[in-house]
Amino acid sequence: MPVSSPLSPNTTHPELSLADLLRWCDQTLSPHAFKDYAPNGLQVEGKANIRKIVTGVTANLAFIDAAIAAQADAILVHHGYFWKGEDACLKGMKGKRIQRLFQHHLSLLAYHLPLDAHPELGNNKAFADLMGFTMTSGLDPAEKYPVGNVGYCDPITAPAMCDLLEQRLGRKPRHLAGGPVIIRKVGWCTGGAQDFLTQAALMGCDAYFSGEVSERTFHEATELGIHYFECGHHATERGGIQRLGQAIAKQFGIDVEFINIENPV
Repeated sequence: MPVSSPLSPNTTHPELSLADLLRWCDQTLSPHAFKDYAPNGLQVEGKANIRKIVTGVTANLAFIDAAIAAQADAILVHHGYFWKGEDACLKGMKGKRIQRLFQHHLSLLAYHLPLDAHPELGNNKAFADLMGFTMTSGLDPAEKYPVGNVGYCDPITAPAMCDLLEQRLGRKPRHLAGGPVIIRKVGWCTGGAQDFLTQAALMGCDAYFSGEVSERTFHEATELGIHYFECGHHATERGGIQRLGQAIAKQFGIDVEFINIENPV
């Protein structure tokens, strides 16, 4: 069942133009600065004026139906459509999703890497705040807009870190042991970023956190001498889209609701 959390009371109904929403999101998130795997910004155009926005991690069919039931005019997500390498034809699963959007005049806005990287609203900042990490730099210090980060945590053992992750994320992590007994320096990148593990080791991290795991990750953690915590792609990327929705509600006084379609992966 979807879990929702309203961000502003639905007692008044101020309107926001789609153009103004798109302009503010683009100015705030700077999508032009990223080479991404999908288009950022407006992906499907619906109503010109918006009274309610629903936010979520992924624009799957269950989420779209929940947004329709919530009487949304626009949906704003981290994972939208039109990914590089996928079939461009609007048929099957993708066709059904987009057909539903057009049938209900719903706009779809999506921000991927720009939402990961934002220093206040982003997924990585939200994860750091949730875990109590102090952020010191990007995983790649040369990047102007790093999509992963390095920092410090209070000294903690790996088993205790597993317990803390389960408590904060509501999901038991997969731990690949490879690092020191006590964890102090940490690296992280939310979502499917397990292949930044090598970079985290080069940065001298005791542990690295991301959302997914590959077969090779076990060997890399062992040989590089670093702990790896697979925390769930969905679980690590709920924070940024909620923060973005909260910022929009504060900026425009419009009704914004976060709907969580639970995903164990």
